[in-house]
Amino acid sequence: MGKKIAFLASFLFLVATACAIYGYGMLFGKKISLGETEKLVLISPDDTYSSVFSKVTDSLGIEDVRVLDWIAKKKSYPSHIKAGRFLFTGEMSYVGLIDKLRSGDQEPVNVTFNNIRTLNDLAGKVGGQIEADSAEIMGFLLDPANYSGDGFTKETVIAVFIPNTYQLFWNTDANGFYVRMLSEYHKFWNEARLSKADEIGLTPVEVATLASIIDDEVVKADEKPRIAGVYLNRLDKGMLLQACPTIKFALNDFTITRVLNKHLTVESPYNTYKYQGLPPGPIGCPTIGGIDAVLNAEKHDYIFFAAKADFSGYHNFSRTLREHNNWANQYQQELDRRKIFN
Repeated sequence: MGKKIAFLASFLFLVATACAIYGYGMLFGKKISLGETEKLVLISPDDTYSSVFSKVTDSLGIEDVRVLDWIAKKKSYPSHIKAGRFLFTGEMSYVGLIDKLRSGDQEPVNVTFNNIRTLNDLAGKVGGQIEADSAEIMGFLLDPANYSGDGFTKETVIAVFIPNTYQLFWNTDANGFYVRMLSEYHKFWNEARLSKADEIGLTPVEVATLASIIDDEVVKADEKPRIAGVYLNRLDKGMLLQACPTIKFALNDFTITRVLNKHLTVESPYNTYKYQGLPPGPIGCPTIGGIDAVLNAEKHDYIFFAAKADFSGYHNFSRTLREHNNWANQYQQELDRRKIFN
């Protein structure tokens, strides 16, 4: 009798073990198979467990939602939801899926911006690449209280944003974007660049301001250091910069191809035909090439330049007004010939 009981107990134990193994396999062996297809799940800070669960099951085509729900709750995922951009591909177990979400193991986004003239352009370009939309970014940038402590004003804060490609997490908000760009700004302005800025008597923001003018003025990159030298010479002599790009900025009309006398009357601190020195801030996001051109400006005694009449994109440089007027007249005549009047 004792042997029968022992045998029955052993049998029941084996059955229970087999059931447990089978149950474990059913629960924890569940997998999703996406092959080479990449699936994205975007989770915002406002998402609830219910909305996240719907996004995950819909996007990944989960077959056994009850098992996934059971695993998620066993791992306390409903109370550990992390926002972000989560990428799934290949094969992954339900357990691995929940672990990835719970740990916040998200994929970064490559955020690229260039050819930025205004803060509005910047907000429009970046908004949508991260969770913060253009309105949120613009609202942040229009409030100087958000960055005055860092030494910037509404006119100069655009200097912080150096055009490039940056990796950011999708759930970055407007403040997070600014903080990251400020960090990149300080990395960019290393000891070597700060030393060069000091040598030419400009602050980093002033360098950025001059660079933004040169970026707009110059088509040929190899001419930037020479034109930077012209502007630095004019600043040293107390001459008006008379930079046409600042007029377009003052008028907020970047379609102008020919700056005329009527444009020069605009009342604005950005009108460098009226006001001496640099304008209040950059007239766009200064490029790395523009900034380095200012920091490595050619040393010469030119104080004028005029576009070449061959429309090559290059300029003629002059030391005297008479010589400059000769080159400028040739260019103006070519504009007339080509019927470019505005």
